[in-house]
Amino acid sequence: MNTPQDTRQYAPATQRNREPILEVLLQVLPKNGTILEIASGSGEHAIFFAPRLSPRKWLPSDPNPQLRASITAWSEHFPCDNLYPPLELDASLPIWTVEEKILPEWLSEGLKDSPIAAIVNINMIHISPWSACLGLMAGAGRILPPGGILYLYGPFKQGGEHTAPSNAAFDASLRAQNPEWGVRELEEVVAVASTQHLKLKQTYQMPANNLSVVFQRS
Repeated sequence: MNTPQDTRQYAPATQRNREPILEVLLQVLPKNGTILEIASGSGEHAIFFAPRLSPRKWLPSDPNPQLRASITAWSEHFPCDNLYPPLELDASLPIWTVEEKILPEWLSEGLKDSPIAAIVNINMIHISPWSACLGLMAGAGRILPPGGILYLYGPFKQGGEHTAPSNAAFDASLRAQNPEWGVRELEEVVAVASTQHLKLKQTYQMPANNLSVVFQRS
């Protein structure tokens, strides 16, 4: 008898950063509503955060079908009532899946009862073209209600400089893989956010020379 293939993927950084990220999320997220995670990757963050952030709902998403399969597999191993199935969503597109007029019934009903109150994006904007960051900000500006939160996590340059030699080396390796990738200037990200009615609320120093960057929709 054949056993089903385990489609779970593993991101080692998740084990290191999930506790510090959760600590910040518990401080900054609205008390209720749906949290839309953009670029959920393997799904390990989703299955860790969802039960710990109840009664909020957690909606994972990713444009990559293999990663969505991983999210589904992780959620089957660790079922959670407030974790939605993963959604296909590309942040760089001008209209996101959650904005479409015809949604799957489970999502339509869920968002009716618990609208999107925050967006979480972990380790994406440096491993994607700048257009993904622009799309993320535009989508957050369209979707978030006044007072809604956009949370970013990752490495950033500040004042035109890397904050650590390890970040400089990481930036060089990213650009070698794809010239459109790279560690972003925090000031540029904040400037783009401000054009979408997203005001920088606070930054938090995180392990491994990363930042948590929190914006609020005006």
